[in-house]
Amino acid sequence: MGLPPPSSARPSVLVVDDEPLILRIVAAILGPEHDVTCDPRADDALERIRGGQRFDVILCDLMMPHMTGMDLYEAVLAIDPTQAGAMVFVTGGAFTARGREFLDRVPNGTIEKPFNSASLLSSVNQVIRERVVR
Repeated sequence: MGLPPPSSARPSVLVVDDEPLILRIVAAILGPEHDVTCDPRADDALERIRGGQRFDVILCDLMMPHMTGMDLYEAVLAIDPTQAGAMVFVTGGAFTARGREFLDRVPNGTIEKPFNSASLLSSVNQVIRERVVR
């Protein structure tokens, strides 16, 4: 059972990345147009979802210690498939065979590091537009 979307008129974005600099950069880029929440640990982000928080977009690093973006996706999928569909994976390009297979299997988008402000904003806003149409 999903909760209603956030009441804010601004789209909500959860950013999950173990690199503090990436969190700060993404928050600075998206913050003027979006409500941005940052989590450096995927298990903390998962607790937000379990607790009922919902986001228009979840930007998630694919490879992180403790819990990978792939593991987070599978856990979120079990809780709320619609929310799992909001996930976009951020990759540094060098990832495992499991990572390649995962990205080939799931329909979610990816953003390659390094990214620029315009491409990040465009990718996030495209996901938001696509989700509104559905």
